[in-house]
Parts: sequence; structure tokens; C-alpha cells
Amino acid sequence: MSERIAAVDCGTNSIRLLISEVGADGGLTDVHREMRIVRLGQGVDATGRLAPEAIERTRAALADYVDVMLAQDVSRVRMVATSATRDAANRDDFFAMTRTELGRVVEGAVAEVITGDEEARLSFAGAVGELSADAGPFVVVDLGGGSTELVVGDGNGVQAAHSADIGCVRITERCLPGNPPTGEQIAAAKEFAQEKLDEAFAKVPVDSVRTWVGVAGTMTTITAVALDLPEYDSARVHLTRLTLDEVHQVCDRLVSMDHDERAALGPMHPGRVDVIGGGAVITEVLADELAARAGVTELVVSEHDILDGIAMSILDRA
Repeated sequence: MSERIAAVDCGTNSIRLLISEVGADGGLTDVHREMRIVRLGQGVDATGRLAPEAIERTRAALADYVDVMLAQDVSRVRMVATSATRDAANRDDFFAMTRTELGRVVEGAVAEVITGDEEARLSFAGAVGELSADAGPFVVVDLGGGSTELVVGDGNGVQAAHSADIGCVRITERCLPGNPPTGEQIAAAKEFAQEKLDEAFAKVPVDSVRTWVGVAGTMTTITAVALDLPEYDSARVHLTRLTLDEVHQVCDRLVSMDHDERAALGPMHPGRVDVIGGGAVITEVLADELAARAGVTELVVSEHDILDGIAMSILDRA
């Protein structure tokens, strides 16, 4: 059997696993993908610490992932941790836990905190792999729970990247307590998103961009709702193109819904019900800014993202 490697992405809201088989040509073939909502970043924006129950939820999911790795005879693993752990005063508790679990696969393995810039670069590598270079330059946006990465590049690689301190969990906890949110809360959320994204666009010029690629759970969920899918279908979502009018229509709808209305949507993961409105607000601000700054007219949504970039980086380390 060919070598198998495992990539784990632990973000503010979810933890995801990708097991890939390495081909004779060095290419990667998916063997197993899995995602769980663990909300590691619960309360981090307010307290500056990871909640013990959040660490335990993450440990339970990671322990199950390790069991899958062992069953699949994985020989190399890389786990990266992003926004929530970068911000947490007690992050050593989290890393001790990951060392215990990952050590069952590879002795000494531990999660790595990566910078926002590296997070953006890994997302870019995973997101544009199937797109024609003629569609570039690209801006890849990875909208996570605690941060949003913007990266601009083309077939020759990354030109600029920045991690904005805003995500669907962070903006929801800070600005959108209502069920459903009030008009005043939505306006405050848009103002907050605008402020943070203006900082990002000041550091990542997008005037030459031709294609906007959106990755991660907020973008894929918005797309699944826009497609009116009866249940989530990654094959249908992958590389779907939405006009900016369609983006606005579905985002306005999501942010104005109450909890039960969102939960009743067929493709909605239960763990995204309470934060998808915040993600929708950020997405709308992104759409407006990219239309104004670059003349972008549509959003391309990719199921391939930082997780694929992590897997590719394992081979680069060989």
C-alpha cells in the first residue's frame, strides 16, 4: 500500500481531518475527510482563555481522528491550530493534549500554531489547485471562526497575505446576540466587519484580481443554502459560482432568520446555526469591497482549502 498522510486543521469553530494517499508521482488522493464542530474558540474573544469544556470537546474529536489514522496506517501527520489558540493565554493546556493524542500516531507529534500569513498561504495552495491559471490573479478568502485570511496570488505563487482579526464566531459573540438579530445589531456587525476588512485591504491590494475564491464552512454553507440543497452535498458545492446579487440575497436571508429557521435549512450543520449570520455579514462586506475595488462580479466556492494545503506541506517537508 502507498504511504498515507494525515492533515488536521483545528480552527476556532471546527476541527477537520484529511487522510491522503501519496501516489508514485507525488500527487495526493483523498482517502478520508471528516469535520466536527467543537467551538474551541468559545468565549476566547471575551476571556482570552480556552474554556476547559472546549478543550475537552476538541480532545474527544481528535482522539477519534487518531483512531482513524491508526486504522488507515498513517505514517506522517501535521496538525495546525489557528486563531483561537493564537489568542489564548492557556494555550499550553491545548498543546499538551494534542501531544498526548497525536503521539499515538507519531512520537513527539504536536499541533503547531501557525501565523495568519502562513494560514493564508496554505489556504491559497489548497484553493486554487484545480483552477486555470488564466483565471488569476486570485484573491482567496478563508472565513473562519476567529479570523479571516485574505491572500492574493497567481500561478507563480502568493503576492500578498493578511489575517484579519474577525470571523463568524468572534463577530457573533461581539455584535449579534439577538435571536434574530435586531437591525441595530446587524448594523453594528457590518461596521465592525468593515473596520477590520479595511485594515486587511490596506495590506492586500486587490485591484488586479480577476477571481474571488471563497473557502471554509461559512462560504460552503452559504452556497449550499443558495443552491437550495435538501442536505449538504460537497460535490454540488465544490466550484459553484454565485453572482454577487445571489450572495447578497442568501446572506440577507440568513442574518435575518432566527435560530429555528436556520436549523430547519436542509444543508445547515447544527454547529453553524448560531454563527452563520455573522459569517453572512462578513461575506456581504467582502462582496461589496471586491466589487468596488476590483470589479469582481461573482464568488467561486471551493471545498479545497487550508486542509489540502496542510497535506501538500507534509510532502514539502520530506
